[in-house]
Amino acid sequence: MSRIGRKPIVIPAGVKVTIAADSVSVEAKEKLTIAIPPLVSVAVNNDQIEVSRNDESRQSGAMQGLARSLINNMVIGVTEGYKKELQIIGVGFRAKLAGSKLNLSLGYSHPIEYMVPKGITLKVEGDTKIFISGADKQLVGEVAATIRRYRKPEPYKGKGIRYSDEQVIIKEGKSVG
Repeated sequence: MSRIGRKPIVIPAGVKVTIAADSVSVEAKEKLTIAIPPLVSVAVNNDQIEVSRNDESRQSGAMQGLARSLINNMVIGVTEGYKKELQIIGVGFRAKLAGSKLNLSLGYSHPIEYMVPKGITLKVEGDTKIFISGADKQLVGEVAATIRRYRKPEPYKGKGIRYSDEQVIIKEGKSVG
């Protein structure tokens, strides 16, 4: 039995949940939809979403926990939203937002243009801090990881793009002598 999957999800006020044959939609400020994984069924009872398994197999227990987590993330996303913060560290490294494009100068011979996906809000503060927010947890994390991938923090000086809470272990350089 999945411990996570057994817990019901409380539906906050102002959130509308729609269950179709093969998908679940959660709507408040934004609308998010996921397909229901196989071997589980979803029902709404008394302002709570309950995910139940169709049989007692190990696979259905895993799918029950997965479905419950995905639906819970959607409920949190449409009510509070998700945020990630990136820092750019390095001389001459900077970011600028121009409409739906993020322009990055990261020490390469060319500037990097990143098209911001629909459903994501980017904010650049002081050329070196990028704030990513949105309702879809997976999309916010994916955008943050993609931007970080353009210049990962290097281990000798720590230059590059890092998460604001990330600890980069700095290696000792060459010793002369």
